[in-house]
Amino acid sequence: MFPDIRKLARPLLALTLTASLTSGLNAETVVRYGISMADIPLTTGQPDRGAGAYQFTGHTIYDPLVAWEANIGNRPGKLMAGLATEWKVDPKDNKIWRFTLRKGVKFHDGSEFNADAVTWNLDKVLNDKSPQFDAKQSAQVRPRIPSIGSYKKIDASTVEITTKDVDALFPYQLPWLLFSSPAQWEKVGRDWNKFASQPAGTGPFKLDKLVPRERADLVKNAAYWDKSRIAKIDRLVLMPIPDAVTRANALLNGQVDMIETPPPDMLPQLKTSGFKLVQNVTPHVWPYHFSTQPGSPWTDIRIRKAANLAIDRDAIVKLMNGLAVPAKGQLDPSNPWFGKPTFDLRYDLPAARALMAQTPYSRANPLKAKVIIAQGGTGQMLSLPMNEYIQQSLAEIGIQLEFEVVELENLYLHWRSGAKADMNAGKGITAINLGYVTADPFYALTRFAYGKYVAPNGVNWGGYANPKVDDLIDKTRASFDTKVQDKLLAGVHQQMVDDALMLWVVHDTNPHVLSPKVKQFVQAQHWFQDLTTIGL
Repeated sequence: MFPDIRKLARPLLALTLTASLTSGLNAETVVRYGISMADIPLTTGQPDRGAGAYQFTGHTIYDPLVAWEANIGNRPGKLMAGLATEWKVDPKDNKIWRFTLRKGVKFHDGSEFNADAVTWNLDKVLNDKSPQFDAKQSAQVRPRIPSIGSYKKIDASTVEITTKDVDALFPYQLPWLLFSSPAQWEKVGRDWNKFASQPAGTGPFKLDKLVPRERADLVKNAAYWDKSRIAKIDRLVLMPIPDAVTRANALLNGQVDMIETPPPDMLPQLKTSGFKLVQNVTPHVWPYHFSTQPGSPWTDIRIRKAANLAIDRDAIVKLMNGLAVPAKGQLDPSNPWFGKPTFDLRYDLPAARALMAQTPYSRANPLKAKVIIAQGGTGQMLSLPMNEYIQQSLAEIGIQLEFEVVELENLYLHWRSGAKADMNAGKGITAINLGYVTADPFYALTRFAYGKYVAPNGVNWGGYANPKVDDLIDKTRASFDTKVQDKLLAGVHQQMVDDALMLWVVHDTNPHVLSPKVKQFVQAQHWFQDLTTIGL
C-alpha cells in the first residue's frame, strides 16, 4: 500500500515555505556602489585620492575627534562631537586645546580607544621618528592639519593639543584626522601594507574584503558606538569605475545599484529607465589654481582677470546638463563670507581681449601655459570635456593651454608639492585644475590664501602672498567671536576675487543616481557623505 502523496506534500510544502521565509529574513542586504575613482582609496586610516575618498574608506571605517554632520540634507552641516565629546581652548593660553575623549569606544579588533591611541595616531602622521610613522598616511593628512604644534596625554580620557599659533579655526581641521587601532598594527606585524587588508578603526563599517582596483566590501559594525549612525544595510560594495559612461551602463545593466557623477548626456536615459537622480547644494568649486611664483605668466593680474572673463560658465552648466552652478568666486554669493568683490566673474569676451591687449600677448602671439589636470575622479566632474572647453575659450583671447593629464592621486602629489616644486615648475606647469571643498573657513579660504600655508607648509599651491589678506587671516584666527570671524573672512574672499587668485568655473552639485532598489540615501550639503544613510 502506497502512502497518500497529498498528506506527505503538506508538511514538505510547509517546511519549504518556512525555509524560504527564514532565508528571506536572514538574507544579507547589499548595495553595490560604482565610484568614479580608478582604485579603492587607502584603507589604513588616512585615505588618498582627495577629499571625496573620505566618504568611501575614511568616515566609514574610521572616526575623527571632531566630526562633521553629514547625514542632514536640508541645511548645511556643522561640527559635532566625534571621538571627543567636547573640546575647549585654555583661557590663559589660546594655543592649548583640551579634548575630552568618548568613553567605552572600541576599535573593530576589540581594543580600547583612549588617549594613548590618540597620541599614537598623531605620531603615526606627524612624528617620522616613531615606529608607526607611515609616510603614505602622513602625506595625505599633514597638509590638512597644519596648525598642530605638539600634543600630549593628560589622562586616559583627555588629550591636549597645542597649536603653532593661536587658531580659533583649528577644530575645522580635525574631521580629516582619523584613528587606526595600535593593537591591530601590532597584530599584523607592524606592517601598514598588511594593515590595509585587515584594518581596524572605530567606524560604522568594517572592511571585509579588499581587491585593489576592483572592490572593497564594507560590512555593518552592529556594535558601533553612535546608535544614530548604525548602517541600514549589511554590506556596501565599493566598485571603482572611473569612466562615467561605463559607470552609467553598469547601473543600467544591474551590475551596481548606485553611482556618483553620471555622464550628463545619459541622464534622460537613466531617468526614463526608472533611476533616480539625487543632487544637492554642494560647497565645492571647480577652478584653475594659478601659480604666482616668479616666472609664471599668471603673475600678471590682467591675464588672470582676462582668463576669468573669457569663460562662458552658463555654457559649461549646459554641457553638464544642469549638474553645476556658475561660480562667482571661491564661494557662492549667498555665503556669509562672500564679501563685496569689485571684480565680477562674468562672460565678457571684449573686456577679456581688452585686458590681453595691454600685455605682449594676442591670438597672433599667444601666451603659452601648461596646466596639470586629472583624467577624472571624485570631485573632478567631467574633467576632460570641461578642460577642453576652457582650452578653446582661452584660445579666443590669445592664451594657448597645454595639458599634462595624470591619474588623480598623481595630481594630488603635484598639488601637495606646490607650484615652485621641481615636479611642477621644472616641467613648466603653472596652473593646476583640482576641485576644492569649501565648506568651512579653513577649507574654503585660509588654506589657499594665507602666506604661512605656502606649499609644502600647506596647500597655498600657487604661493599667493598678500599682506592685507595675511592680516585679515591673523585676526580671524585670533578671534573666537563668529560674527567677527565672518566679517574678516568676507574681506579675505573679497580680496581673493579682486586679485583673481584662481580661474573659478562652476560649483558642483555632486550628483548621484540610484536604482529603484535603493530607497534611502541622504545627500548632505557637503563633500562628506554619510554612507550609513543608504537603505533598501
